[in-house]
Amino acid sequence: MKIALAQLNYKLCDFAGNVALMEAALAQAAGADLLVFSELCLSGYYPQDMVEEPDFLARQQGALEQMLALSRHSDMALVIGAVTRNEGVGKPLHNSLLLIRRGEVLLRYHKQLLPTYNIFDERRHFEPGPAQPAVFELAGQRLGFLICEDAWNSQGQDYALDPVQALAEAGVDLIVSINASPSNVGKAVQRHALFSGVARQCGLPMVYVNQVGANDQIVFDGGSFAVDPRHGVVAALPLFEPAVAQLVFDGGFSQNGQALTEAVQLDLADSEFYYRQIVLGLRDYAAKIGFTQVVIGSSGGIDSALTLALAADALGADNVVGITMPSQYSSTGSVGDSVTLCRNLGVRLLEHPIAELVAIYRQGFTGNFATSPSRLTVENLQARIRGTILMEYSNHFGHLLLTTGNKSEISVGYCTLYGDTNGGLNIIGDLYKTEVFALARHYNQRHGRELIPQAIIDKEPSAELSEGQKDSDSLPPYPVLDEILKLHIEGRRLRDAEYAAAQDFVHAMQLRGEQATIDRVLSLIAKSEFKRRQAPPIIRLRNRAFGNGRQMPIAAQY
Repeated sequence: MKIALAQLNYKLCDFAGNVALMEAALAQAAGADLLVFSELCLSGYYPQDMVEEPDFLARQQGALEQMLALSRHSDMALVIGAVTRNEGVGKPLHNSLLLIRRGEVLLRYHKQLLPTYNIFDERRHFEPGPAQPAVFELAGQRLGFLICEDAWNSQGQDYALDPVQALAEAGVDLIVSINASPSNVGKAVQRHALFSGVARQCGLPMVYVNQVGANDQIVFDGGSFAVDPRHGVVAALPLFEPAVAQLVFDGGFSQNGQALTEAVQLDLADSEFYYRQIVLGLRDYAAKIGFTQVVIGSSGGIDSALTLALAADALGADNVVGITMPSQYSSTGSVGDSVTLCRNLGVRLLEHPIAELVAIYRQGFTGNFATSPSRLTVENLQARIRGTILMEYSNHFGHLLLTTGNKSEISVGYCTLYGDTNGGLNIIGDLYKTEVFALARHYNQRHGRELIPQAIIDKEPSAELSEGQKDSDSLPPYPVLDEILKLHIEGRRLRDAEYAAAQDFVHAMQLRGEQATIDRVLSLIAKSEFKRRQAPPIIRLRNRAFGNGRQMPIAAQY
């Protein structure tokens, strides 16, 4: 039996565009008995409340009819993910798998386990399907079907049902799982380990198909694979790119006449993972909302430098503009470093000094409010003037404005609302400051030369909003701050080694009598929730990102 796996980059609710991608995959899969697409592939995952739009199901039905028409010309069976209407009680819709062949829907299966944790909220729209296995015989093989979360309960810890066990008891030869599994650091390894364990436990081979590409702040990494119960993952599609590949299944997997019995590893070093996820995330976000160019405020610091560098790789240097906006507190080195950086990257750098504007605002404040603005007010004023200039450029020239705050700063509110938080997307907002430095070094290594000047990497971080200002005046050193933040914000969602390291670090602080520092950081996190609520979307890189991955109230007693 020949099976084709198709991991494609869908645009949410672009039904015509998505069908065109699937039609192209049909041509690539010529000769296969079965072509497997991913979860909710007709609409893309996740359409959110668009499923409640009056014409959603009608538009999707048009796409399904196109796929049915395409299937009439071949004996190939197609596995498709779609939203279907619930004809029974409960929520009005199902998250479904359809098997179609020769113009007919031969099998309908509704997802049984609906996740409602972290970034998932499927019970908002969907009713779980009935607890019965979906089995279909094709090319002499009994196939069992699952949808994503259905396979993540092999120990029975999270749900009362175990759809995998039900398929095993039904006597299937192969389990086919369609998925829309969002990517975060360590996720590919987690998937391989989990599905290898599931296959080993039930004694059945499995095929896992994922989508690829970014939808809003969520990135899907593809990496579809086949699992042998004895050997684990034996074949895998690439990470972070669309692909269609064929395997032969006859009790075991083979490709090009070679039996597949070697375990496949898809793990990436953290910095390389962050690089690839950000580049794909920005490229898709811009393309899917209709931007081709971006503008970034260039301060001469590490955050804006890394943002400019990643944007140049994602969109091409010709499509990136940097603007340096020196004030009376800006060091000569900051402006000079911006010039060197943008020259290295091939990015156009513009200059718009703000000292005169700051003076005018200060005079106006004093003249109208009969008092001089405080130091904090003047600091924030500079950030807001810069944010306004960047938005002026964005409005006039049609560039998407990227913000440059990292996760450490966003966590503790070390940013100015309506200033450096202005923009349409933040591509490094899920990187702690220590990770920003690591990724900058990796960026230079990856390119084989010093594109981000070492002077930027080495300089002590400073907002340069007051004379002699350093980040360390207001915050603990970033290696200290980041460990406190990891433990508090992500906790057990961290990978085991990260969690243990953060626990040990914070415990050592407590033993040294530094609880006051920890308490102050936690207080800053709580007090900054209102800023995060108004910030632009952040490309998700870690297991718990700000946005829909961490939902906290503003008006609460912390």
